[in-house]
Amino acid sequence: MSLTLGHPRLHLRSTGSTSDRARALAIAGAPHGTLVTASEQTAGRGRQGRRWSAPPERSLLMSLVLHRPPSLLPLIAAVAVCDVVGEDAQVKWPNDIVFVRPPDTHGEGALAKLAGILAEGRPQEGWAVLGIGLNVAVQLDELPGELRTTAATLGASPEAIEPMLARLLAALGRRLAEPTEALLDAYRARDALHGREIEWLGGRGLADGIDGEGRLVVALHGGGHTALDAGEIHLRRL
Repeated sequence: MSLTLGHPRLHLRSTGSTSDRARALAIAGAPHGTLVTASEQTAGRGRQGRRWSAPPERSLLMSLVLHRPPSLLPLIAAVAVCDVVGEDAQVKWPNDIVFVRPPDTHGEGALAKLAGILAEGRPQEGWAVLGIGLNVAVQLDELPGELRTTAATLGASPEAIEPMLARLLAALGRRLAEPTEALLDAYRARDALHGREIEWLGGRGLADGIDGEGRLVVALHGGGHTALDAGEIHLRRL
């Protein structure tokens, strides 16, 4: 697979969703590495159908068409984003990029979301669309009120978005090419959930890393472990 990502590129001043545009291009036969970017999204979305909010010209908003995507693509993308953001970036399984705020009275810091990743595709047709939204120059007081306490930003200038995009494409190329075990080790080093109490529809327990398939391993309070596929989990509120 070619590691050249970002060509051809379609940049839009405003669009509903870069991933919707990239999907349409993929269906029409767009080559591997085709990139859609936008200065503004009016209907950006994340996992579980949530909306991704970003003020115009303040975020890196991109979607890539990838042929023969690996099964661990969401985790690969998460590690690549951390590569370019820096040492403080961690991953809230499976692929939210977060900063950890100072510890609270329970000894745990809240997780503030810096970037979101959404991988969608048609495996039977051999392609996927990888969407990434990263708060590069967002000012938190520009966000809707309910997001100001849960979001994070790099606090850079809008001029930093294009250089950040170039570094991210290069990081994605490197991470897509590396052996699976090296990728999993890099992910584990950025694991924001490890040791935290979590709960999901089927129960609760302590997050205990990921397995070789990228599933979240949970240590159950009654003994033993379980592994969760990508789905909805919550940090337990004490």
